[in-house]
Amino acid sequence: MAETVLSPDPDLVGALRALANPMRLQLLSWLREPERHFALDGAIADPAEVGVCVSHIQAKVGLAQSTVSAYMAELQRAGLVRATRVGKWTHYKRDEERIAALVAALGRTL
Repeated sequence: MAETVLSPDPDLVGALRALANPMRLQLLSWLREPERHFALDGAIADPAEVGVCVSHIQAKVGLAQSTVSAYMAELQRAGLVRATRVGKWTHYKRDEERIAALVAALGRTL
């Protein structure tokens, strides 16, 4: 009797790949409580509603803006954060529904 081999959910694989980088994992963790983890002086949007500006994220991590943008773009492609433009600035917020769905999928897969 042949064993059925199931392909892993590509969305789950993408999320796990994005989270395999320690800095991206840390960023996602900090975005859970943005007011606690980011100095939001001069914020032009509500971090709880719209997200945290990439400039505030960059100030926290001390990396080049291009590096931070690349990290956030990877989290966005994985469906873990949503990006919103406010003027010329991009703000990032966790996608809690998507994260919950991926956690559930991980539980079913493992």
